[in-house]
Amino acid sequence: MASLENRMALTIEALGIDRLSVREKLELIDQIWDSLPDSVEPGEVPDWHFDELARRRADAEAHPRQGRPWREVLGDGP
Repeated sequence: MASLENRMALTIEALGIDRLSVREKLELIDQIWDSLPDSVEPGEVPDWHFDELARRRADAEAHPRQGRPWREVLGDGP
């Protein structure tokens, strides 16, 4: 896969996303999310993602009572 520097810059304006309504943008986000694979190779994930995960894990371990378990959050429902 070619690096982003070697391809035409993808911008909101170049793709016309800036002209979409909020509803259309949300639908596009949903379509993009659904198009992502269930798993990826580590080389496909930017280093800053791993850095952010490490930062969040360290923060959670330093402040264990500030968060709620994900299963508990999911059970809240609307």
